[in-house]
Amino acid sequence: MNLERLRAVQAEEREADSLRPLADSFYREVATYLDELRSRRSAAAESADDPFGDEDVRRLTDEIETAEEVAEAIYERRVGKLVKRASLAAAGMPADEEGLTAEEAELFADLVDQIEAHRYEVLAAFEAGRSADAADESALDSSRAEAEGPLDATGGGDATTADEPGDGSAAPPPPPDEPTEGSATARDDDQVEPDDDTDDAGKDVDGTESTDGGGVEERVTLRITRDVGEVFGVDERVYDLSSEDVVTLPSANAKPLLDRDAAEKIS
Repeated sequence: MNLERLRAVQAEEREADSLRPLADSFYREVATYLDELRSRRSAAAESADDPFGDEDVRRLTDEIETAEEVAEAIYERRVGKLVKRASLAAAGMPADEEGLTAEEAELFADLVDQIEAHRYEVLAAFEAGRSADAADESALDSSRAEAEGPLDATGGGDATTADEPGDGSAAPPPPPDEPTEGSATARDDDQVEPDDDTDDAGKDVDGTESTDGGGVEERVTLRITRDVGEVFGVDERVYDLSSEDVVTLPSANAKPLLDRDAAEKIS
């Protein structure tokens, strides 16, 4: 080993981005070379009349200092490349370990282990955070579902049955066979023709006026102006009234329809 060899290695490392192959014993050879220079300087200093002014002592000192600087620059340059190669190996990428010195091979293996352990620790923390977020979201969904309660068939609000309406809802209308006398109950759908048992003049099919309990009952002929639905007449008949129907009703049932503008009286 000599100074020229050190300078050549330094030039190669500067020009290349990758590690240049070195002998396994390169750094030990550099250390031996420096030890020899120091020994020669000590011997020259002992034999010189003026050690500090002796030319051989100064020359050897300069060579020692230069060799140390070049060797250190080589080491720093190669360590930077070594760290990059170790990071690739820790990430599972192929990394060539050829051309490393014994010291560099040991450092390389240690760096790979350290980077892998550190990577696992950091990524495990990320995974734990994601798991915690998922657990919090699941708990929030459960709390929201409990607060909202079960949904009815239409997808909103608490479910209620037909027999148990929710608070503030209207009670279901009474069935057609239980009307209040003299009142009209409405249904939005089914439309039927007027009762076939009476004609437009308010008489039975045989031409006589309708009676209730043996007495003469006053009847009124109407034209229905909007859908009403079923009306239970005081004559115990059910009339299903739709818009534009012409029907003869007992006056007790006709009056509410006229008052509500649901029918017009036909003279």
